[in-house]
Amino acid sequence: MPQPFASGPFVSTVLGYPRIGPRRELKFALEKYWSEQITAADLESIALNIRRDTRAEIAGAGVEAVPGNTFSYYDQMLDTALLVGAVPRRYAQLGLSPLDTYFAMARGRHEPGTEIPALEMTKWFDTNYHYLVPEIGQDTAFALHADAVLDDVADADQQGIKVRPVLIGPLTFLLLSKPEAAAAEGFSPVERAAELADVYAELLGRLADAGVEWVQLDEPAYVADRTEAELAALAAVYRRLAALPHRPKLLVASYFGDLGPALEVLAGTGVESIAVDLVAGPAAVERIASGTGLAGVHLVAGVVDGRNVWATDLSQQLDLVRGLAGRVGSVAVSSSCSLLHVPYDVTMETELPAELLPRLAFARQKLDEVALLGAALGGRGGPAETATTAAAATTAAAATTAAAATPAAAAAVAERSERLRAARQAVRADASVRDRLASLGAADRQRGDYPVRAAAQQQRLRLPLLATTTIGSFPQTAELRRARAELRAGRLDSSGYADQMRTEIDRVIALQEELGLDVLVHGEPERNDMVQYFGEQLAGFAFTRHGWVQSYGSRCVRPPILFGDVHRPRPMTVDWARYAQSRTAKPVKGMLTGPVTILAWSFVRDDQPLARTADQVALALRDEVADLQDAGIAVIQVDEPALRELLPLRNSEHAEYLRWAVDAFRLATAGADDATAIHTHLCYSEFGEVIGAIDELDADVTSIEAARSNMEVLDDLRRVGYRRGVGPGVYDIHSPRVPSTDELARLLTTAAESVAPQRLWVNPDCGLKTRRYAEVEPALRHLVQAAEQVRGTLTAGAAVQV
Repeated sequence: MPQPFASGPFVSTVLGYPRIGPRRELKFALEKYWSEQITAADLESIALNIRRDTRAEIAGAGVEAVPGNTFSYYDQMLDTALLVGAVPRRYAQLGLSPLDTYFAMARGRHEPGTEIPALEMTKWFDTNYHYLVPEIGQDTAFALHADAVLDDVADADQQGIKVRPVLIGPLTFLLLSKPEAAAAEGFSPVERAAELADVYAELLGRLADAGVEWVQLDEPAYVADRTEAELAALAAVYRRLAALPHRPKLLVASYFGDLGPALEVLAGTGVESIAVDLVAGPAAVERIASGTGLAGVHLVAGVVDGRNVWATDLSQQLDLVRGLAGRVGSVAVSSSCSLLHVPYDVTMETELPAELLPRLAFARQKLDEVALLGAALGGRGGPAETATTAAAATTAAAATTAAAATPAAAAAVAERSERLRAARQAVRADASVRDRLASLGAADRQRGDYPVRAAAQQQRLRLPLLATTTIGSFPQTAELRRARAELRAGRLDSSGYADQMRTEIDRVIALQEELGLDVLVHGEPERNDMVQYFGEQLAGFAFTRHGWVQSYGSRCVRPPILFGDVHRPRPMTVDWARYAQSRTAKPVKGMLTGPVTILAWSFVRDDQPLARTADQVALALRDEVADLQDAGIAVIQVDEPALRELLPLRNSEHAEYLRWAVDAFRLATAGADDATAIHTHLCYSEFGEVIGAIDELDADVTSIEAARSNMEVLDDLRRVGYRRGVGPGVYDIHSPRVPSTDELARLLTTAAESVAPQRLWVNPDCGLKTRRYAEVEPALRHLVQAAEQVRGTLTAGAAVQV
């Protein structure tokens, strides 16, 4: 029988929980507030209920240590900016309420006489979650504004639940921020670490006064490569905080990878607990086993995957955690990261394949897994006892029950693992898919030379300088959503649905003709989501009804579950593209989602390498490209907005990922003729880190988000000698504001100083699905006018050749 662990302060916890509500209550409340259908008090009441329900759900599952302050109206980085007083002057001067100032930073402010764009947005590490990028300067006046955190603690106390407030750590906050525009050249926000630590020190004192026993500070930035100076800053800040005479105990949480040298740094600071992700960063197991100074540390072992929907092999993970015995002071089990990244509850799903259900665990089921593992380790909670409050969980009676529950919990762990392994073995491979993959050669991923392709495409398309287009989608109106709902409910037959979609395509084509765009799109009215739409037509995917996950703000996605071998039973987009092309003499783009993005925005099988799954998807898309081409479609866009998203956080792992990601895209597109233009699109990422791979995709035209970053991506393109077509976005579609013609012309002029005009395209940052026609029509009109204005000032050789 394994030796029990030294009893720590808690044996089970999770690092966070979904916050949109199981039926997207927050999403709908936010959108009603923004459209002035409800008051701030109404919104706050809905948010309060979500927070209370979340605490009760976690505590009621038997998880011992309940995280608090995991709720956000929009984004936790934005919350932290307000917490520490890092509000840029342009927002502070608006004179708005704190809530509306917050939303102005997130969404911009567009009123007569007030044109203020939102903060820049980018991806949260290698996830599909987005965060707002704080702006920090040398004179940013940090000051504590702790009411929201303290109110959450007080409300939890009234509910009878002691919570551990969760906060973005000071170093991660600074490392993910950007220098404000007025900052001196070379300034890095992390230079302000000591001053920001003072604010956190004050906050810890306030929380101690409020009776808080533990605080969680998230430092995921340290699972990426960090300089010696950045590691020194981590050591200095946490030594400072750990030395405070009056504070709660500190849990410093990492996730999405291995802390590497930062683990030893943190272990030497005096913090009481460190959370490590043993799912995404399994190398940490060996580091812990070899000795890292963790003898006095309470290790929170992230062994339940917080980013995927697959059930945990509890026996395997229990053995893993038991193997750490004696290497650390004490151990707790946890989710690998916040459960923000998975849906709420698999029991809400009634239409998933029966054979798939035993393999799945959403957030609610992951609570059960964590509680059961904790009980098997000798903790409280689990199958024999459910704690409803922290006070109940710490009584002597509960401790006695827990000791008795350990054998029952261990038996439950073993039984669950056996069921899971049986369910996995029931998955059948598709021999035809695997044989086709095995037959591939290097020529299947190679197109002809770009100059030859460019000449053939221009001869076919006859486009002007600064050709205008959009990224693909047009607004998804209430009528379109209603038609899809009626089709699902059986109140509308497929013929009637197709008629409605064709009517919308007619409208979108006519609008683009009237606006004067050069390359048109059909607007994607038939698509619920750019990944789900394709997954629904590919073998190997399953879909939820309520499996929503927050992407940013009120934006939610419902990722497909990719569980088997993938192939295309029939064409997916050809009929819609052919119909749209029949309505105009201008070229209409065929619109596909690329293999990497389909993987990134799905919950992907974990029983084979991602590279193999990506190639399976790519072959299905290759067949679609061929059929679109045969249907007369001259421009085919294969979007890869998630290319940067899946990039491993350690530099040593980049090359292998980028190799298979590029190979998959080229497999999908290399069958196209020279005269068929292959476009791709990327958005909201740090492009500089993957700019070489973007070049290697070998797309004829690449459109890239650039409006919020003021065309910064052009420097990256210049650095790698990018020589193909590029469309740096000039219209930020993630804000409701309508940019003026002059504003767009200025951005386009900046682009034309770096990109030869015959290779420069004019387009928005991203698809228009989430915007309203009242915003889209004037914005696109201004975009076309700006292109005409700048076009008139250019000659073919006027720009620098990138």
